[in-house]
Amino acid sequence: MKRPSPFAQSRPPAESSWRNRLHEIIFEAETVSGKAFDILLIISIIISVVIVMMDSVNSWQLRYGELLHYAEWGFTLLFTLEYGLRLLCIGRPWKYATSFFGVVDLLSILPTYLSLLLPGSKYLLVIRVLRILRVFRVLKLVQYLAEAEMLLRAVRSSTRKIAVFLFAVATLVIICGSLMYVVEGEVNGFTSIPRSIYWAIVTLTTVGYGDISPQTDLGQILASLIMVMGYGIIAVPTGIVTVGLVRADQAITTEACPSCSREGHDPDAVYCKYCGDPLHLNTTQ
Repeated sequence: MKRPSPFAQSRPPAESSWRNRLHEIIFEAETVSGKAFDILLIISIIISVVIVMMDSVNSWQLRYGELLHYAEWGFTLLFTLEYGLRLLCIGRPWKYATSFFGVVDLLSILPTYLSLLLPGSKYLLVIRVLRILRVFRVLKLVQYLAEAEMLLRAVRSSTRKIAVFLFAVATLVIICGSLMYVVEGEVNGFTSIPRSIYWAIVTLTTVGYGDISPQTDLGQILASLIMVMGYGIIAVPTGIVTVGLVRADQAITTEACPSCSREGHDPDAVYCKYCGDPLHLNTTQ
């Protein structure tokens, strides 16, 4: 039994054709048009981020404020149009909207509109710099994309272990902070258990701001033990993720699914491993 293209299931052939072409330009970096689109997009992103930075400098803001304001709105409208086209040419728009790049693309345009109500929020537009991550696709740096995908898979597979580790650390700092509150007391700056817990976190992570420090002999002994434990604790999540990296090591491609826009498929993949739709629009079974 043949499995139709995700575009052909609910759209006429003509409509499906231009949507497929639009998807090829916007999402695929292997074609000439797709690569040109991504290069222009990255240049626009860099310029827009520079404009936001310039607008935060008082001397430039006073001198070129109006020009920067119009340029900022121009890029926002351009990126809004691009975001709409991305949703339009995807078979399952919500899949792209909830993906990493989908969320970043949305957050890159919202601050300008929010600035109409909250003036200071426009400087959050620097989040657009995250969109430059698309450069890995444009330059066909598959090995870098593969490493990034492998790292993500390793972190996902280690989530439960890391969660248990963080719970154990949280329990430890609560106990240590409470002990220091009892040992040192308010006289030496440990005015409450929450503040003592803050000191325990700073000490355990070996940051050591120095704004609070134990003064008694017993407190200093306890602090020394927490510092030593800190060095051992820091190595634990590194080992957990390293094991995940070893298990996640495998080749992937930059091909984007026409339905959900997700990447990171195996070289010989025919169907998307995230939504199950064909990776090639002419795929049938």
